[in-house]
Amino acid sequence: MTHPSSPQLTSPAHMFTTLLPSTPRGARLARHLCVTTLRSWGASSDLTERAELVVAELAANAVTHGRLPGRGFRMALMYAAVAGHLRIELTDARGDRLPHRRPTGTPLPTHGRGLLLVSALCTHWETVAHPPGGKTVVAVLPVVAPDG
Repeated sequence: MTHPSSPQLTSPAHMFTTLLPSTPRGARLARHLCVTTLRSWGASSDLTERAELVVAELAANAVTHGRLPGRGFRMALMYAAVAGHLRIELTDARGDRLPHRRPTGTPLPTHGRGLLLVSALCTHWETVAHPPGGKTVVAVLPVVAPDG
């Protein structure tokens, strides 16, 4: 007598979380860890490159705008190839300094364009409170590029 086999996931979900110093070096390390982690999970080079850009921007913002002396920031990556997305979370200590979405049609400044890049690469991004006083910026990237 044979028993039916149980269904197997072809690609299980992966998760990585780390704390980093709120310094330029910490931001560079976040980008490096993102790339290394996604490669180890077998993510496509396209997804890895898009995630690297998003993490670079969000980590730079965490270091520049979310820094409090003696406090670092947290990066979390959740990869679900079966579900078709990568979720990136960066948490910093400054819940009082929220990122701003630039209204459509306003002139582009000479700086502060990074969140436009995040918006272009992600299917969704938002900022949520992280008690007791921080914030988490959540960005969701599709596994397959929107135009690919």
